[in-house]
Amino acid sequence: MSEKDTSRRRFLQAAGSATAAVALAGCSGNGGEATPTDEPTDSDGGETATTEPQETTERPEPETRDGYLQRANLHCHEQAPWVFLNRQYSVYGQSSDIEWQPRTDERVSAYAIEPANDDGDDVVMTQSQMDSGLDPQDHRETPTDNIVLQAYEGLLERDREGTIVETLATDYQRLDETTVQFTVRDNVPFHSGDSLTPEDVAYSINRIVDPDVGIESPQVDQLIGVEGAEVESEEDRTVNVNLAGLNPIVFASFATYCDVMNRSWVEENDDAYINQNMDGTGPFELSNYEQGVEVAFDRFEDYWDEPAAISTFTINSASESSTRVNRLLSGETDIAVNVPPQEVSRVEENDGTSISAVPSTRILFNAMRYDVEPFDSPEFRQAVNYAIDLDSIVENVLQTFGSPTGQPTLEGFFGHNGDIDPYPQDLERAEQLVEESGYAGAEIELVTPIGRYLRDVEIAQAVAAQVDELSNVSASARQVEFSTLVSQVTTGNIEDKPPWYLLGWGNATFDAIQTIQPLLASDGALTSYKNDELDSLLDEAQSLPSESN
Repeated sequence: MSEKDTSRRRFLQAAGSATAAVALAGCSGNGGEATPTDEPTDSDGGETATTEPQETTERPEPETRDGYLQRANLHCHEQAPWVFLNRQYSVYGQSSDIEWQPRTDERVSAYAIEPANDDGDDVVMTQSQMDSGLDPQDHRETPTDNIVLQAYEGLLERDREGTIVETLATDYQRLDETTVQFTVRDNVPFHSGDSLTPEDVAYSINRIVDPDVGIESPQVDQLIGVEGAEVESEEDRTVNVNLAGLNPIVFASFATYCDVMNRSWVEENDDAYINQNMDGTGPFELSNYEQGVEVAFDRFEDYWDEPAAISTFTINSASESSTRVNRLLSGETDIAVNVPPQEVSRVEENDGTSISAVPSTRILFNAMRYDVEPFDSPEFRQAVNYAIDLDSIVENVLQTFGSPTGQPTLEGFFGHNGDIDPYPQDLERAEQLVEESGYAGAEIELVTPIGRYLRDVEIAQAVAAQVDELSNVSASARQVEFSTLVSQVTTGNIEDKPPWYLLGWGNATFDAIQTIQPLLASDGALTSYKNDELDSLLDEAQSLPSESN
């Protein structure tokens, strides 16, 4: 094996073992068969998609990372390991006292809010949940992200359109295949008054990827393939980051993850204190923390960049969407997160409030475990996709706050295959495929979380009802608490997962690999699928530089 192959394998092993290896060895099923199509192809993986039964035909080898990822998406469309559903939209209710536009990555930065009048200087936001603690490196939830990002920053970040921009780094470059370097910004104060150093940056990276540094960070897989960091030069303020392999998405990962912390502050305090206090470099500093109730921030007047436009920002929560909307209509809050479609008209028709919606980075899907009947048949999985009227679900269930999908990667992401269309509803074809699968008469149950995603229960009920219309399949939906479903899908053991379940996946790196690798690769942390052809495509993609970096 060449040196290049060795480093590529090391990177993929790091990626695949992010949480736990999935015990797939010995599982049966025919999801691992490659079934190339006889449809015309282009030169770089962007073949015209077909969902008809495929005959074995050689395809030209892709030449770029983008081409391999497009081919991986085509494979997923044809083999249908998921029922492809929709891109979720982020829908916010907003007061006319502020000027603000939502981002695609579901993060709400108060730094982007400006007052529209005198009442807009002190801003309140109401989301569905509060934080799980204020340690920015010890959580995995968007509600907590929206709290800690007001006070903590990373080396890089993305602007509202998703473009990578420098934050606490003033420069970044790849030194060789397994090393990248960041130059750390000078004259940056923490809220405590300490100055940001390269050592703080290296420590923050190592605290995430190395459990011996401080905590078992649940974010280790977000810095996929990162092995550690060290200060290269205090004088030049450079930090070198060591990689397990080429890692073509390393800068995309750092643009989304790895908040920088004050090393001395962390080492001087225990976990309980760090989870109730903050010492970041961000545009707001913590002024009050009441766990489970409210987090309040004041503008940080010594911020290294232009000070924030608003004076204070307060975050509280209400799990019921109607409560969030009522607070907005009564003037108690300025931003209501996740307004459901049935509440939109109340917000729009109220004087002084409006709706802001934006396509998010989250995809909704129904995973079908490849190792259990009847989902071990690609024909059966395709049949379920053909049974769904996706346009009707988007129109009637989501009231157009969504867009249909036909592959794991969303439009606008690196690796998206623009030649793939969503499955059309074709009940006759679906019933034919069920017969060909050998599973006529199958009874299947779709497990869905309650209220985690925009109209998740209603989507699941619509899917089950439409599949149940087939003459040779019976389908139903069953609701469970989101925490219950999470506990089943995150064990690292495929056998703990329901055979058919609804899930959403946010990917803020805007790169296909961060969706397909964890969810569909054989060694993915949350995988429900195993296929040698798909693994090979991902392997090849990760051996090539990314044109997006």
